[in-house]
Amino acid sequence: MKRRQTLLGLLSAFLLPIVRATAADREPVVGLPCDGCEVVFDGLPSKLSSHARIAPINEPGEPLRLWGKVTDRRGHPQSGVIVYAYHTDKGGRYPPPVAPLGGSRTRHGRLRGWARTDTKGRYRFDTIRPGRYPGRDTPEHIHMHAIEPGRATYYIDDVLFRDDPKLTAQQVRELSQGRGGSGVTVPTESNGTWLVRRDIVLGLNIPGYPHSDLP
Repeated sequence: MKRRQTLLGLLSAFLLPIVRATAADREPVVGLPCDGCEVVFDGLPSKLSSHARIAPINEPGEPLRLWGKVTDRRGHPQSGVIVYAYHTDKGGRYPPPVAPLGGSRTRHGRLRGWARTDTKGRYRFDTIRPGRYPGRDTPEHIHMHAIEPGRATYYIDDVLFRDDPKLTAQQVRELSQGRGGSGVTVPTESNGTWLVRRDIVLGLNIPGYPHSDLP
């Protein structure tokens, strides 16, 4: 028993610095305040592509394809940027993950995904159109974050839909120059699938963003 405890103690002493180093190496969260921004790292796959699926193919709801281009403020496409997105189900709720994670992680639900931009700065998510929060006037929306490897992570303005009757003209005006560019999209329908484009400008209107390319 004593030998086992000694071995466990040695193993813990070896692994703990590694765990701490891994946490410390994660990109810092900027654009504060941001409740739960660190959740973008929980479940992050080791391998990513520019095309990811959020909702399973058999998930109830109207199919939706969300895509866009990620650029710097000069308009140059940025490859290797991780785009994280999550949203509600058809009923407007965040369905719990298969394995409960607790806290902010549970609030993000299981309809979440990551995509890494390709050489032309493009990303794409296949999912469903999210439902509105039950009993509230909040428009349909998709939450989005950017992870810039080696620099920072932050949330950008939600994807919103111009055809949503709950989206007011005032909201459209206020969000036209939002975080990471405008999240207000114009949905079109093709073969039963909603198509929405949300381009992202890295660091735009993000407080505390570590600019290095422009003043």
